Amino acid sequence: MTDATMSAVRAKAPWHLWVVGVLSLCWNAFGGFDYIMTQIGDDQYLAALTAEQRAYVAGLPVVMEAAWTIGVWGGVAGSLLLLMRTRWAVHAFAISLAAMIVSFAYGNLVLHSADIMGPSAIYMPAVITLIGVLLAWYAWAMRKRGVLG
Repeated sequence: MTDATMSAVRAKAPWHLWVVGVLSLCWNAFGGFDYIMTQIGDDQYLAALTAEQRAYVAGLPVVMEAAWTIGVWGGVAGSLLLLMRTRWAVHAFAISLAAMIVSFAYGNLVLHSADIMGPSAIYMPAVITLIGVLLAWYAWAMRKRGVLG
């Protein structure tokens, strides 16, 4: 099938695809910014954390680092792929969501992150996961409707 044929087969993008795509990119870009600033250990960015919290973040095990990396950059990729209207957005959001769940479950169940990071270690992951579920569902729904090719 040629690109012209694929474009003819793909359904027209609804207005909300662009709204969701841009908002999700902004949301996930902030996650990317947080990731980068934390990884480089930016003192000004991390100033709100106590010494114990900074040590906790700096000493995260490899499984947490990997899950955090995949979750953040999978979300950014999913947002970009959604805006590009490709079916791979569904996969990127699903992989990102799975990594989020691993990261948050490991952090709260194994590392007991709330003991060090406070209540935000419980409610922020819940909010982030909910948004991840909604984005994965939205991309899946747009794929099912033929909007993503």
